[in-house]
Amino acid sequence: MTLTEAAQAFFLGVLEGATEFIPVSSTGHLILLQAVFGLDADADKTFAILIQFGAILAILSVYFTRLWAIAQALPYDPKARRFVIGVLVAFLPAALIGVLARDFILGVLFDPLVVCITLITGGIVLILIDRANLAQTHTDATRFSMRMYLGIGFIQCLAMIPGVSRSGATIVGALLMGASKRSAAEFSFFLAMPTMAGAFVYETARSFGTLDASDTLKIVIGFVTAFVAALFVVKTLLDYVSKHGYALFGYWRIVVGTAGLVGLFLLA
Repeated sequence: MTLTEAAQAFFLGVLEGATEFIPVSSTGHLILLQAVFGLDADADKTFAILIQFGAILAILSVYFTRLWAIAQALPYDPKARRFVIGVLVAFLPAALIGVLARDFILGVLFDPLVVCITLITGGIVLILIDRANLAQTHTDATRFSMRMYLGIGFIQCLAMIPGVSRSGATIVGALLMGASKRSAAEFSFFLAMPTMAGAFVYETARSFGTLDASDTLKIVIGFVTAFVAALFVVKTLLDYVSKHGYALFGYWRIVVGTAGLVGLFLLA
């Protein structure tokens, strides 16, 4: 692996970790940056998924104590069991669609033009939702109704389209169903764990035999930098959205999507 490839893996890892848990689409940003670097092979699409494991470990490290308490309470606490079932219910729709439509998603939707359009559209939606005077009747992400969990799970399926944003779809879905801004972001954290872990395991199994030593080293670099960047974001995001909401991320999406369209037009 060359120094240039190592630098690219570093920056892609930072970008993944910094954007995974905010509603701007980490995958969309990675696709655009890979286009800038000239990385458009299937192996680079796989890389974008595999380095997400660093972000998974970051959120697990932050929420370990709380998750461990929930795990210990499962045998005797119906509320703990209900929450775990709720997360699994929210996870299943995206898991099913992700497995069935993987080849179409990677082969057709992983396209810079698609990303730019969905970034801009999603940014407008996020700003409108943030400004709307929605009822906030649910303030604890572990106490949503089962109907909310299932509804959020189906809305998350929109994130199969790169640029939509997994966290963005989850947050918007939760807000529309009455969650507070903080609890919506927090549930997106919880739902990210099985969703991202499932994608990581599935993609690893699919591509294990095709990765060489250079690919593995790139993934390690991306993994470590994604972990560090995600750790910072997870520790600061909840306080930020509680005070300021999500409008900033909507504007960021529009700026990046517009810049991407201009770049694609100039390179055409």
